[in-house]
Amino acid sequence: MAESELSPKFAPFIGMGGVAFAVADRAGAGAAYGTAKSGIGIAGVGTFRSDLIMKSLIPVVMAGILAVYSLVISVLIAGDLDPPSKQNYSLYNGFLHLGAGLSVGLTGLAAGYAIGIIGDMGVRSYMLQSRIFVGMVLILIFGEVLGLYGQVFFLDLWHAKWPSNRVLDSLLL
Repeated sequence: MAESELSPKFAPFIGMGGVAFAVADRAGAGAAYGTAKSGIGIAGVGTFRSDLIMKSLIPVVMAGILAVYSLVISVLIAGDLDPPSKQNYSLYNGFLHLGAGLSVGLTGLAAGYAIGIIGDMGVRSYMLQSRIFVGMVLILIFGEVLGLYGQVFFLDLWHAKWPSNRVLDSLLL
């Protein structure tokens, strides 16, 4: 690979920053926070009403889905990278991958916080009043959609780069 002004040797480092922001820093932290915060509420419910534990696991499952979103994005970004001798990785590609990772990571972090807070208070309220369950699930779905927005934005960025992308098209077909 010949280094040029638009394809410096450090450009893949910026792109891999997108992978790091998507998985390790942001979405992973959001999923972990959502799981931990909801788990605290579930532990509190389990001490008084052990029959409600299985229905109370919904926030934990939804927080885990956030980590799956970030894993999918990271695999797509990493699949677009080849060894330096086989590709011409430009700064445009690097910043596109960084932006994609940030969009998924930050929305995953926000969704994880929302799911954690809703899950903690929701399962505690469900212990006291069973009619709150449907409302809690609906609010959890709205919190989960925050993470999905980052995924949709990533797909929009991805198609802006490659109108017919080999990796994405194989997943969609």
